[in-house]
Amino acid sequence: MQQVELFPVPNPCIGVCQSNAKGYCMGCLRSRTERQKWNDFMPAEKMRVLDLCTLRKKKLEAMIKAKQEAQSSPSADSE
Repeated sequence: MQQVELFPVPNPCIGVCQSNAKGYCMGCLRSRTERQKWNDFMPAEKMRVLDLCTLRKKKLEAMIKAKQEAQSSPSADSE
């Protein structure tokens, strides 16, 4: 039996509706399918999508940080 949610799961859209090269929204990090089917999802499915978006955001932040560190560190070739 599925537990009834007391509060609706908020839509993570922040109004930046552009897709990156992998098809994820650059604003909320949902896939095209996740965006299109959001209103059809049950609350548990919506929570799963939000968890996936959180993981995608952490991965993206780690990639950006690694790129920034690589650019700011002195190159081994210049020694």
